[in-house]
Amino acid sequence: MKFTKEQIQKAAACKSVEELLELAKAEGIALAKEEAEKYFAQLSGTALKLDDIKAVSGGCLTNLCGADASAIC
Repeated sequence: MKFTKEQIQKAAACKSVEELLELAKAEGIALAKEEAEKYFAQLSGTALKLDDIKAVSGGCLTNLCGADASAIC
């Protein structure tokens, strides 16, 4: 299934699978709940939050060559 950039942006703004299903219906797109769950998981996983990045990277630097790195944390 091919989506427009606008549709993808609207879908990315959805906060739940149900909201994504409603959007699909409004856009005239037939979407099964299983497909919506798959798309929602993909869309939800694309935006990383700072806390997610810190967890993956092992946390925040506390001493960067003697400088205070708290400004970048």
